[in-house]
Amino acid sequence: MSRLHDITERTTRSIARRSSRRGFLGRLGSLLGGTALSIPLLPVARASGVGGDSAVPEQTTGVEADPGNPASCDYWRYCGIDGFLCSCCGGSHNACPPGTEMSPLTWIGTCHNPGDGKNYIISYNDCCGKSSCGRCMCNRNEDDRPVYRPNLNNDIDWCMGTTTNVYNCSTAVILGLANT
Repeated sequence: MSRLHDITERTTRSIARRSSRRGFLGRLGSLLGGTALSIPLLPVARASGVGGDSAVPEQTTGVEADPGNPASCDYWRYCGIDGFLCSCCGGSHNACPPGTEMSPLTWIGTCHNPGDGKNYIISYNDCCGKSSCGRCMCNRNEDDRPVYRPNLNNDIDWCMGTTTNVYNCSTAVILGLANT
């Protein structure tokens, strides 16, 4: 056992003389980064494409003047949304899924309802408390403004003011008619 110990010690010291910690960490980072880049390239069966989820059944609000599918990125209320749709995550277009809480801080937008031809002020509330839903990602920036106008920017994590900052999904709540 002493001979094995001596060989291991000599080998380890030899490697330590020829390499540095920074070099080792750099190679380790390259290996991990390369692995992370190759994983998305592996063949995976995907249930959905961009902007929708085929596993989510067609939904409706039941109101004739509120046309569209709340589980689709094309739904009229989502003109300024950026995130996962709560209607695909166990909630609805205006309610959070069970186990999450609606953030009191929001960003707002103005969307045109094709059903009645009017413009509405929409409050986009993030639902927080569980990890990201991961279904029905929707990124529409029709009313998005730069970060220096935070109440009109959809790129901020709006889970401030809740018990946890963990983002789950986003809702679109009508605040009222827009003056146009």
